[in-house]
Amino acid sequence: MSLVARALEAAGVPTLCLTSAYSITESANPPRAAFSDLPLGNTAGRPHEPEFQRELLRRAFTAAEDIDVPGTIIDTGMRWDAGDAWKRRATSTGVSRDDGGEIDDRRQRLDIPQYQDEADRKAAEAAY
Repeated sequence: MSLVARALEAAGVPTLCLTSAYSITESANPPRAAFSDLPLGNTAGRPHEPEFQRELLRRAFTAAEDIDVPGTIIDTGMRWDAGDAWKRRATSTGVSRDDGGEIDDRRQRLDIPQYQDEADRKAAEAAY
């Protein structure tokens, strides 16, 4: 989406990417983004909770008005719930220790962008 957002911006169309994957969005570097701490696939909010979704959008649009530096990611402050237990369920590979103890088995994010092919890499670098 970041490449699409940059192309739209180059054509004069302002964009705002909603994201629930901060590190991925940071690597992709869209013109502006609004982060909410939600599971992937729920970027617009909790299903069947329109008021939560409206509040998320209100905060995202308000944040967008304050962004004046390209590549800025604003945290909307919206969270799936007060705790972090959902993160374990949402990101687990299902692997645990033999003794039954819990480990952090979430997959690590890469610090450098990953591209499907060389043309994608060149397009992303040309946008900088």
